[in-house]
Amino acid sequence: MSQQAVEAKPRRNVELVLLILALGVGIGALAMTNVDKKQAVDAGFWIQSATLTALAAAFHIVLRFRARYADPVILPIVVALNGLGIAMIRRLDASTGSSAGTNQMTWTIVSVLVAGTVLWLLKDHRILRRYTFISLAVSGALLILPLVPGISAGDINGANVWIRLGPLQFQPGEIVKITLAIFFAGYLSSNRDLILLAGRKFGRLQFPRVKDTGPMITAWAASVAVLVFQHDLGMSILLFGLFLVMIYVATSRASWLVLGLVLIVLGGYAAAKIFSHVGLRIDAWANAFDPQVFTRFPGGSAQIVQGLFGMADGGLIGKGLGLGSPDLVPFANSDMIIASMGEELGLVGLFAIVLLYLLLFTRGFRAALGIRDAFGKLLACGLSFSMALQCFIIIGGVTRLIPLTGLTTPFLSAGGSSLLANWIIVALLLRISDAARRPQAVAHRAEQVAA
Repeated sequence: MSQQAVEAKPRRNVELVLLILALGVGIGALAMTNVDKKQAVDAGFWIQSATLTALAAAFHIVLRFRARYADPVILPIVVALNGLGIAMIRRLDASTGSSAGTNQMTWTIVSVLVAGTVLWLLKDHRILRRYTFISLAVSGALLILPLVPGISAGDINGANVWIRLGPLQFQPGEIVKITLAIFFAGYLSSNRDLILLAGRKFGRLQFPRVKDTGPMITAWAASVAVLVFQHDLGMSILLFGLFLVMIYVATSRASWLVLGLVLIVLGGYAAAKIFSHVGLRIDAWANAFDPQVFTRFPGGSAQIVQGLFGMADGGLIGKGLGLGSPDLVPFANSDMIIASMGEELGLVGLFAIVLLYLLLFTRGFRAALGIRDAFGKLLACGLSFSMALQCFIIIGGVTRLIPLTGLTTPFLSAGGSSLLANWIIVALLLRISDAARRPQAVAHRAEQVAA
């Protein structure tokens, strides 16, 4: 049997076996939070374990009926990460008396149901190309919502990125990374030849004509606007980085990367000089162990340093789930959940989590390489990169590789907005991977039925 024939198999049974292992990781972590504290497992453990199992099984069934050839590794990875996140948040609730674990489970149910609905209704990812400019308009509207009186949640922890809908708070910017990826993929796949028109040449680098740099300048201006009006440094970097990578993939021109990096440097320098909170974050990163910087409030480095000490205390194999003191770190269940994981799972546990993320990103990029249409390639690449960049920004900030920002760690951190957005991204990647792995004869018959 040829390699192509082997790769054309649906592999849903492989996914089922991996799902059982992934559920074992998540449910095992939930149990360990009780066992390490020498407590009997409570009703909450059984309810959350049964719910997580039912959600994974339901999504697996949707894949069997609606995306038989989808990548068999993506869903198990996401279930394992989501389960680990719920376990750690639930463990922190025991120390702080919070109900974040229950909220995270509720948002997990909502997110999986929404993602399953997207996968069920969206039969072909190319349909999204019709909504290229609608996606741009939706992105603009979502970015403006946190500034609208009446629904704005106001300034929370230095950023104005939340809206309030009754008792719920939601961060529209998390959805923007999806709608902007759709816009960029549609625009770049349709205008690639225009963007590739010859421009001025400086050495080996060929830069586009000035009038063709409009999308780049617009994306840069939008990211700066997010920073100016919402004080959200992390999302600003994420949105601009998303466009920068997608236009590089579309054109294969290093000149776009050079131009983008210049704009990032200029924007970052200006932001540090103009906006005090950006300058304070950079100072807290560069001088984290300075006593005056450590005790400064706001804008001090106490959160960063405490997270570093917590991870150092975890050592190689960690103190065990439930046996550390991650609750001493501010925002231990959201911004700093990687530090919490490092303290209780150790360096080995952190490496395992990072490896899961790397596998997830590479499976997304593999779908991008396998899909035949330019729109699907760009969309899969953009969605995969958005998660990868988000992980780099937050993990790099927690480990003091770069200044700390307020982004969440996908699937791990407490936060319904992030969880919902990333599950939708998973649904879209699975849809694209199904089209990429589907045998050509089957794909042709599906296109004829759709027509």
